[in-house]
Amino acid sequence: MLDRPMIPESSPFLTRLAQSKEDCLAAQRLRYSVFVEELGGDGPLVDHEGRFERDEFDPVNDHLILVDTRRDAEALDHVVAVYRLFPGERAQAFGRFYCDSEYDLTKLRQSGRALLELGRSCVHPDYRTGSAMFLLWNGLSEYVLERGIEVMFGVASFHGTDVEALRMPLSWLHHNHLAPDPLRVRVHDGAFQPMDLLPPAALDRRAAFAAMPALIKAYLRLGGFVGEGAFVDRAFNTTDVMLLMDTAAMSAKHKGFYVRKFEARV
Repeated sequence: MLDRPMIPESSPFLTRLAQSKEDCLAAQRLRYSVFVEELGGDGPLVDHEGRFERDEFDPVNDHLILVDTRRDAEALDHVVAVYRLFPGERAQAFGRFYCDSEYDLTKLRQSGRALLELGRSCVHPDYRTGSAMFLLWNGLSEYVLERGIEVMFGVASFHGTDVEALRMPLSWLHHNHLAPDPLRVRVHDGAFQPMDLLPPAALDRRAAFAAMPALIKAYLRLGGFVGEGAFVDRAFNTTDVMLLMDTAAMSAKHKGFYVRKFEARV
């Protein structure tokens, strides 16, 4: 269960769901540091005085956090990585997913499958060596297996809103990783930004992947897909793409790893 440490006792790290007001505030403080101070984002509920990045979805989401026990929890400094998780049945009760503002999610809702929206993923600058994200993904895999999640989805962001500068990675995603039709959600018409900005013959795989954020590359390695079209989010100074993961289609290698890890804990 995610209320138990998932890392050896000798490690200073814990991966778990946020359990207290301090956990949630520390997650929002980290998000402020990354999304507002580092990337230049903003939003109507952002608390600039207190340095908390928050929105109306926070109270109804689970917050998966990576805690460094050597850091000061009272100073809200202990959360060094975070992922926001929104199960489909909870979103139905709330009335919408976060991504509804950018994408038409009709196909996902009509699929009849167990859904999980992922969002607000970020890592403290001092912990961006890869291991923090690995630990967070291990926690995510346990959450997914315990709840029988079948489809994970959420937006991932390129920094900046200059689409022309992103034409190589966006075009690569469109031509090589477009989701199958049953999962191919699409940006709303009024905000639709085409991703097929270059023809297949003009693509350079090395250049495309060099320009992609680590989170997008991680999804692709696990067999993830992208939705149709990009969304230019000027408030957050990002260009967003929709990432989707069909857990039934996950590679046997990765699924075997996660299943063995889960079975070892129950």
